[in-house]
Formats: sequence, structure tokens, C-alpha cells
Amino acid sequence: MSAHAINAQRDQIAVMGKSLFDRGLTMGSSGNISVRLEDGGWLMTPTNACLGRLDPARIARLDRDGRLLDGDRPTKEQFLHTAMYQERPQSGAIVHLHSTHSVAVSCLPDVDPCDCIPPLTAYYVMRIGRLPLVPYHIPGDPSLGDAVRGLAGRHSAVLLANHGPVVAGKSLEAAVYATEELEETARLYLLLRGQNPRGLTPDQVAELEARFPRD
Repeated sequence: MSAHAINAQRDQIAVMGKSLFDRGLTMGSSGNISVRLEDGGWLMTPTNACLGRLDPARIARLDRDGRLLDGDRPTKEQFLHTAMYQERPQSGAIVHLHSTHSVAVSCLPDVDPCDCIPPLTAYYVMRIGRLPLVPYHIPGDPSLGDAVRGLAGRHSAVLLANHGPVVAGKSLEAAVYATEELEETARLYLLLRGQNPRGLTPDQVAELEARFPRD
């Protein structure tokens, strides 16, 4: 992959990160983004970096074994990304945020751990599908990677308890769009709690999944 192409990917990560930050989907130095490169390595946002103020030149580039080639040291949650990629060779990018409504859902005591949010809209089913809950781990605990790895082969997105979502997509754009859809649906779910909302039926979900397969 040429240096020009890698720099273009770094620029796109910075643009997408700023968009997420400016709209309140991440705050402070929380959240991280990665993109898989053609050579099997990755670009990852640096540790303790604000997604709203990324310097493209400082975004980490790693080889296929996770060794830093250039840029700043990658996010300390690198293991979350590599766990997802190992189980999802078709995925080209991953977004992990601490977005407010998704985190709120992850803190509720009565959500279904196999599927945290019901199928309220067609686009949620198309972009997320079933969303399992990963039990709480202290941030930075490598065993969280093992917990994610056990689910990633069957799910393009997981919700970390009391932490936030990890979402994979075919491309960075697809992963960002899916993350945004998850956050908006989490907000809808919280607004509708106690209202007995009408969700999609199993047949409607099956039709969507057949017609619009995810990565």
C-alpha cells in the first residue's frame, strides 16, 4: 500500500473522528478508531488522543503482528480491535466509543445479555443486528479481548458493560454509520422504556437480514 494511500486513510480517520466528537458521540480522550490496511497491518488512533483533534501524521501504523511502525503509541485498547479483526477477516474498520445512550443501556440491570436492544427500526437491524453484552472488565484488562473474541465471529457489534460499544464494518464509513445507528437506537430505546413499543416482528427481521447482509 502506497504512502499516499496510507496518508489518505489517516486523513479520513481524523475527519470521521472530528465528526463524532463534534456531535457529542465521544468526549475528552475517550474512544478509538482503527482501519485495516492491505498488507494486514492497521492504522489506530493514539492512546490518550482526543478524536476531535487528531493529527493524521501521529495516527499509529502497526504491522500485522501489532508492532508500531510509525506514528504515536496506539490506543491502550488495541487488544479490543485485534480481537475483533481476528474473528472478522471481512471487516475493514472498527469504532469504539463511550457514547452516552449506548453506555446507559449497558448499565441497565434488565437488558437481555444476548441482545441488548430490541429491533425497533429497519436500519438498526440492517447495520447492527443482534447486540450482545460483554460482562464488565476493568479498562485495559486483556481478558476483555478474549471475551470480545468469543462473540465477534457471530456479531459485528458488541456492547461492553458499563463501558460502550465496539462496532466493526467493511469500511471506516460503514463502521461509523453503524455506530451512529446504534447510538440513536439506544436513545430511542431509553425514550420508549415503559411504553411497550411496537418493534419489528421476527419475520420482518429475517427479511431484512436476508436482503441486507452485514459484513
